[in-house]
Amino acid sequence: MASVNLDAVVRSDFGKGAARQARRDGLIPAVIYGAGSEPQHILLPIHETTLAIRDRGVRLVLNIDGKEVKTSIKDIQIHAINRTVDHMDLLIAA
Repeated sequence: MASVNLDAVVRSDFGKGAARQARRDGLIPAVIYGAGSEPQHILLPIHETTLAIRDRGVRLVLNIDGKEVKTSIKDIQIHAINRTVDHMDLLIAA
């Protein structure tokens, strides 16, 4: 299984307006679930992430505040007209 390293930023603002602003800034809102921990809201760079997820089986290795988190893709929401990534759900991989 291929893996791709990406830098992620912890998301502090929530809601529709904050998500739209993040997309305008070239970031994809995402949530990391799993391993009995609380969900973690992050932002991913749109260009690098879009290239990485062409293969849905890819493992994303995220660098979040200096901590490495291995994730797999659970779900991707695609914009109906623009065909861009609107949001991603990620699972913590073992």
